[in-house]
Parts: sequence; structure tokens; C-alpha cells
Amino acid sequence: MKSIVFIGSYNSGTSKEALMVASEMGYWVVLFTDKNNQWDYMEANETLFIKNLFDEQLVMKKIAELQREGKEICACFSFIDPYVSYSIRLSNRLGVGRASLESIILMEDKIAIREKFKHLSVSPHYWIVHPDSPLQSLDAELEPNLPLIIKAPVSNGSKDVLKVETLENLAKNIIDLQKRYPTKCLLIEEFLQGPQYLIELVVHQDEIKFIEIIEQEVIYNGKFIVMAYKYPAMLEEEILNRLRLHISSIIEQIGFSNGSCHMEMKLVQGEWKLIEINPRMSGGAMNRIIEEGTGINLLKEILKVYLGEEFSFIKTRKKYVYARYLTIEKRGKLLRVIGKERALEHDDIKYIHIKPKIGRVLKRPYSMGDRYACIVAASESAKQAEENTLAAAKEIKFYMEPF
Repeated sequence: MKSIVFIGSYNSGTSKEALMVASEMGYWVVLFTDKNNQWDYMEANETLFIKNLFDEQLVMKKIAELQREGKEICACFSFIDPYVSYSIRLSNRLGVGRASLESIILMEDKIAIREKFKHLSVSPHYWIVHPDSPLQSLDAELEPNLPLIIKAPVSNGSKDVLKVETLENLAKNIIDLQKRYPTKCLLIEEFLQGPQYLIELVVHQDEIKFIEIIEQEVIYNGKFIVMAYKYPAMLEEEILNRLRLHISSIIEQIGFSNGSCHMEMKLVQGEWKLIEINPRMSGGAMNRIIEEGTGINLLKEILKVYLGEEFSFIKTRKKYVYARYLTIEKRGKLLRVIGKERALEHDDIKYIHIKPKIGRVLKRPYSMGDRYACIVAASESAKQAEENTLAAAKEIKFYMEPF
């Protein structure tokens, strides 16, 4: 029985959708999870609870048991941090790995990536704070560059990406992050202003086979939260061509020959700057956004690339897509959500997902995980897609009690 092992999954978004896609492809889907609630993952044929997913010896033991049961493990995957390179390493141990492991490991380390690209024009100015660095030693160099961004090198979902306006605020945030990451270096970057774009990529045998560019709408409320996506990004031809050249250079520099990744880049006064690169498809509703716009189920084609199957990135439709996320302003316990059915009645609405369950405590957005609903429309024009999405979004109401 041809089987795929997934390492970790959220209860919504790309990582969970991958379970369903793999099952539809005819594979027996096995999920290894550290979340002790198998009812959240009914898309998997088999769910195995492992408290520490990084216990490689135990994971390999469980895989061996699956093999003895007659399951042919065709690959190990993960679409969530921090298990991407780990799952590829497991695939290599099983002799079924096809992705560029060293490149993926590099992409998982924000500081290593900055060091790799420091000679490229797409790299912003940055500084590294070592665990034993005296903070005062950086003050003279950093003060003229305020405001700044400070990051933990292995964080995700914007949880540990902080904007600082003063040296006092910088010192406080460095101390706070060092408490959480006592043995890790921290990354400080110049704060860049300009429109931000997401680039989804698939590379096969050193050739970029798939590339799509999506504009992001980002808010800052103490944290950077992407609130909306516009597909396709509307860019002038010259700017688009320069972006493609930068992307090719980045992929070549890290030796990424097989696999998928996504980049976030900003257009700063006409120049492209790399915000970050991650060795996986982006989360949330991205697969739905791309499928509604192009007809391509990107998750399915990525799985085919990793499995060594024949893949295709031929577009079968051309639509403008607008995806909007909803957050809440005040903390509270969710009592009910209304309006989804009315929202679905609006023109061109293709997808609505309400994430939290009744009784969950909701809060103001601290990370991407605090986006509680998503509405997607696909239309004949960008304006129409946005208007339809925003009109539908007004129908959805969260009722909560203070908590």
C-alpha cells in the first residue's frame, strides 16, 4: 500500500489540506502529530501521537512498524515549521528523498540566509546579536538606522518579528527574545517601507517550473499581520522582469535544485528587497487562492514533484482573486458565528473558512494564527474580486463574551 507520512499539521490551512490532497491522489495518509486530538485530522487515514516529533529514533521505529504492516512509505513531508527539513531528512533515510536538503536547512535559518545573500542587492542591511554581545556595543551603529526590525532566527508566523522605534525599546525586546532563545543569535534588520509580495515557487532539476506572485496587504498593530492577498500581483513589466532575475539568482545562490519554497519581498523605492524565504508552500488559503486563479492545485503538483511523479503546471483558467482574513479587536470567548451562509450568496465567492470552534478564547492578532476567518472571491477583474470579498466579509459576525 503506497503511503505518505506527514510530520505535524495545523487544524486548518495548507498543512491540513495536504492530507486531503494526498488521500485523493490514492495514498494511505499517515499523520504523526504532537496534538492529542485525532478528531481534528479526519483527513488522515491513520494518526499517530508522538509527544516529541523530533525524537527521530522513535519516529523511525514507528515508520518501520508501518512498513512491516505492508505500507510502502513513498515520502515524508511537512508543510509547517520547524519540521520541513526534518521530514526531508527522514525521506533520505528511507531512500525516497528527492528535495535539496542542504538548501532547505539553509532557508530555515534566517541569519544563515542573510549571511549567504549579504553581497546581493536584494539583501537589506542587518546586524547579528550574539547571546553574549553587550547591547551597548551596538547602540552607536544602530541609533541612526532606527526604526529597526528584530527577529528570532527560527520564528514563524510573525510571532517574533518586532518593530522597534527607540534604543530603549530595542534593548527591552532583545532581552525578552534572549529569554526565549537563550542560546540563539538574534537578527536585526533595517525597516523597509513599500508594497510587499509573496512569491510561490517550485523548482525541478535546477529549473523553475512554477512561479506566481501575489500582493500582500499587511497591517501593523505591534505585530505584522497579512490581512489580504491579491492575485495576480499587478506589476509593470520592467519591475516584474527584475524580480524574476532576483528570484533566479537567489535560487542559484542557495543551490536549490528540487523542491518548493516561498519568498516575501518588498519593492522599496523601485528596488527589490528580500524579507524572508521559507522552504515550503505558504500556509492559510494559499492553495485555494492559486487554484481559483489558475486552475492549478499547487499542493498536488508539489507532492508529485517530491514523489517523483509526472507533474503539470499548465493553467486552465485566468481569474483575479482577492482573499481577506478577519480578526477581532477584543479578547473573549466565542459564543457563535453568524453570516457564513449569507456571505456565500454574494457574487463570485468561492471559499469561506471559519477557523475557531465555539468556546475558544479569541484575542487580538499576535501572529498569523490569530486570523479567524477567510473569504475568497475570484472574478473577471481585480476590483470586482476585492469588492465582492469585502461585501461578503461584512456578513460575518463573531459573538463573544468577555474573558
